[in-house]
Amino acid sequence: MSRIIAAALAAACGAALATPAAAATTKAEVFLASPSGVGGPAGRVMFRDAPGGATVRVDLYGLPPGQHGFHIHQNPSCGPGEVNGAMAPAGAAGGHYDPMGTAMHRGPYGKGHLGDLPFLTIDANGSEHETLVAPRITDVTQLKGHSVVIHAGGDNYADQPQPLGGGGARIACGVIG
Repeated sequence: MSRIIAAALAAACGAALATPAAAATTKAEVFLASPSGVGGPAGRVMFRDAPGGATVRVDLYGLPPGQHGFHIHQNPSCGPGEVNGAMAPAGAAGGHYDPMGTAMHRGPYGKGHLGDLPFLTIDANGSEHETLVAPRITDVTQLKGHSVVIHAGGDNYADQPQPLGGGGARIACGVIG
């Protein structure tokens, strides 16, 4: 009997002292996008599971100052590809990640594409170092095998007056792995 109690106490103490499981993480090395393919390095984006949605740590450099649309795209490729009938840098990344098939751009808090992330604001030196929150992404492992894209212009989180927030051309991209 005392062996059973001792074993139960040991198991209980071991469970109490066990460290919690580490939050899932995934990342993308980001590169400039060009008509001929993947260009020079532009930084890194790290996704981590957290209460209240994924945290998105961006450490970027060499980008034009100002606001930029920032999205997870469907395909794990940053090569040139067709966008709206024309070849474009990072076009092979495909459209915004939309596993629920909403076909709507509503921003990180809306009920549209799951890949809609908060826009980036690149400083005068071409850098951005901050942690954002993507509240609707609750499992970052589902992002593996997709890409992250930074667009030339800002993002108004709507499909009007221009589709997909008006971000325009793809200027940087990274495959999430």
